[in-house]
Amino acid sequence: MGAGGPRPAAGPPDGGWGWAVLGACFVVTGFAYGFPKAVSVFFRALMRDFGAGYSDTAWVSSIMLAMLYGTGPVSSILVTRFGCRPVMLVGGLLASAGMVLASFATRLVELYLTAGVLTGLGLALNFQPSLIMLGLYFERRRPLANGLAAAGSPVFLSALSPLGQQLLERFGWRGGFLLLGGLLLHCCACGAVMRPPPGPGQRPRGDSASDAPGEMETDGAGLRLREAPPGGRTRRRLLDVAVCADRAFAVYAVTKFLMALGLFVPAILLVNYAKDAGVPDADAAFLLSIVGFVDIVARPACGALAGLARLRPHVAYLFSLALVANGLTDLSSARARSYGALVAFCVAFGLSYGMVGALQFEVLMAAVGAHRFPSALGLVLLVEAVAVLIGPPSAGRLVDALKNYEIIFYLAGSEVVLAGVFMAVATNCCLRCSQDAPPSSGTEGGASDTEDAEAEDAEAEGDSEPLPTCSEEPGGLEALEVPSPGAGPSEPEVEAEPGVDPETV
Repeated sequence: MGAGGPRPAAGPPDGGWGWAVLGACFVVTGFAYGFPKAVSVFFRALMRDFGAGYSDTAWVSSIMLAMLYGTGPVSSILVTRFGCRPVMLVGGLLASAGMVLASFATRLVELYLTAGVLTGLGLALNFQPSLIMLGLYFERRRPLANGLAAAGSPVFLSALSPLGQQLLERFGWRGGFLLLGGLLLHCCACGAVMRPPPGPGQRPRGDSASDAPGEMETDGAGLRLREAPPGGRTRRRLLDVAVCADRAFAVYAVTKFLMALGLFVPAILLVNYAKDAGVPDADAAFLLSIVGFVDIVARPACGALAGLARLRPHVAYLFSLALVANGLTDLSSARARSYGALVAFCVAFGLSYGMVGALQFEVLMAAVGAHRFPSALGLVLLVEAVAVLIGPPSAGRLVDALKNYEIIFYLAGSEVVLAGVFMAVATNCCLRCSQDAPPSSGTEGGASDTEDAEAEDAEAEGDSEPLPTCSEEPGGLEALEVPSPGAGPSEPEVEAEPGVDPETV
């Protein structure tokens, strides 16, 4: 770490402290996806104490999930402005405070505001930054890292539900909420390990006494910001909405919307479906455990598979295959009535569901690149929030109206199959367009300022080829437009300060 001399170019460390970051991401992912579902074990006690129905009480989990998905852009803005570590520390405090305050609630509205809004916002402020930091620490092993982190969801769901039941029996729902609030403080510990990765092109804010206001600085996540003239403003946006004009992102966003409409419906209705088929209550509840156990194995295994040299360039097609397999599982099991057939459905569903969970964020990282991933993730989560609020509630209303689960499985399976087919076809069309399109003399009108800035940086550093407008990472969609050298207005080259690594400029 000598000062003054240039460091050799290096990418993400793919190990070292990254394993600690991966462990923290595993915990945060487990809380984010498992906690809203585990809270459902308290619903009967809440219904009894507040004299409410199941649908009114279930809004606690629904609001929590809506906050987790719907506040994605807010989390993106905060991460860009303050960095991952401060946002995660505040998020852990909010999540814990929400459950602690909920233990003193006297009305359902108070539960909506505390356990729903406050805890949901805290989980969101932990979930998204942890994925961003994971992408900064891993590149070559990133599919495996994403798969291992995603395994936190079934592991924590399998652990939190029995834990919640034990807390309910021993301390009541108020004591259970209070203790779960203390458990959520582990999110703060996870945020504390999220230090920016070492490497060229970055230095901590205030690391050098010669730093002047408005000059080059690095955010807390290790993301490089654009150089600004003295007294000027950096060109990096807090939320890069221009990523919506990227074809790869548009394809992914539409796929996620269609997927979220039907992906979660079978798991939500599975237990009631089995009970209506005459399966005993205990055996029906065990079906979800089967899905969880298979999911735990499937996620890291699929992550390791996607990291193979032959498969990683085609990770988008592997994601499409997982979606189609999940949808076909729903369609083929719509008429399953025996317990053996339901067990077979749970095994197939858990396998395909785990593949989808392991690959979904890897595909997005590969499609848009690390520098636009924070904004892209926030916008995708917002799109998914809309679909989650439409899909499962609509399925529940259809069940109430038709008294038939079969059509729900057909509908959900068709939506997921459509998402997989659309992803494969649209990806193939985008690749053909990128191969057939002649070199452009400039960037597209929808290109973001960040892309222009990075292209200028590459030219200033003497790169032989400018950066493409769409990040060329393994497994992602290739660049759709490649600017020719000298395209766009040029900016004066920035001279490195004495004793400062030229790569940071």
